[in-house]
Amino acid sequence: QVQLVESGGGLVQAADSVRLSCTFSGGTFSSYAMGWFRQAPGKERDFVAGISWSGGGRQYADSVKGRFTISRDNAKNTVYLQMNSLNPEDTAVYFCAAAPNMVHIKSPTYWGQGTQVTVSS
Repeated sequence: QVQLVESGGGLVQAADSVRLSCTFSGGTFSSYAMGWFRQAPGKERDFVAGISWSGGGRQYADSVKGRFTISRDNAKNTVYLQMNSLNPEDTAVYFCAAAPNMVHIKSPTYWGQGTQVTVSS
């Protein structure tokens, strides 16, 4: 059974940077496209970024383009989300997800438990 475990969240100041990590187990990591989603209090879960199995294809939500970077290390079964120039509107629980391919990246098969990122002004 595929398991995803996020780490790296916490409380940061506006304009700070944070890197989230997600470790994959229970399957073949390089067979999956990986994504990050976030859910702010009282709001729906939104797509943030996605990366193809090879790392050659990436997608970003308009709200994070130019500030966030998704990457992966297939040797370490890990996907990352580098978040720069954070602002309070980025405060949310961030979820890692795995999908069979980039076509389905916004409807992933597997989810992590989430990690909280709080940005104070």
